[in-house]
Amino acid sequence: METIEIAVPGLVLRPWRPDDAAAVLPALREPAIARWNPAPTVVDLASAETWLARRADLSGGEHVSLAVTDPAGGELLGSVSLHSIHDGGASIGYWTVEPARGRGVASRAVAALTGWGFLQLGLHRVELCHAVANPGSCRVAERAGYRLEGTLRDSHRYGDGRRYDEHVHGRLTTDS
Repeated sequence: METIEIAVPGLVLRPWRPDDAAAVLPALREPAIARWNPAPTVVDLASAETWLARRADLSGGEHVSLAVTDPAGGELLGSVSLHSIHDGGASIGYWTVEPARGRGVASRAVAALTGWGFLQLGLHRVELCHAVANPGSCRVAERAGYRLEGTLRDSHRYGDGRRYDEHVHGRLTTDS
């Protein structure tokens, strides 16, 4: 897969780089990010570098993971990823650092990568799941053009070790 860089107003989505480790380590320790993501594996700079290397490796074709950055200063604002790419479908996930929340960063990043996936990967459907207890993610999905499709009961174990019901949202290439 070629190098991916997506620019939208106020954001640049770009490949992860080894020098992102210093920003990723504190980001993944933020309580809001740690709670709504799988149990932490990033505990020090070395594990942050390993985390980045896995995300930067796009050779398998099953995921695209990008850093979400500020175009002016280049600082890390978050992450957005298409994963489980298979047979015209994928799932999308994201997180944003605390200073980026409430500014539309997540919804713009999700919309941008979704559009890229439709155009460049030929995806037909992208799914976004989030814990029902995380209403901010419901707003992100809606603002990014995803429709609420239902609730999955006790669907996923999050970073706090608990299983949560999840909302599932979907967006099709045919959605307006």
